[in-house]
Amino acid sequence: MATYEEITQRKERGKIVNHFSEILGQKRLKISTVSRETGITRPTLTSLYYSESKVVTFKILSKLCAYLHVTPGDLFTYEEE
Repeated sequence: MATYEEITQRKERGKIVNHFSEILGQKRLKISTVSRETGITRPTLTSLYYSESKVVTFKILSKLCAYLHVTPGDLFTYEEE
């Protein structure tokens, strides 16, 4: 297990990839429909759609997973650079 010093000195070696827009496209869903049916605000979904979100709460993630019938791993993946 890495020490605190090792963790804090690491450079970013990967990134989280957001697949929300791909999933909506595959399911032919509009942001407005998802917003209306989940109660998640349209600006929040738009930000997520364009990968501009810096934070996604567990509440939003849970609602999206339930609505879209996907897992968090379907919505987001980690890719090493």
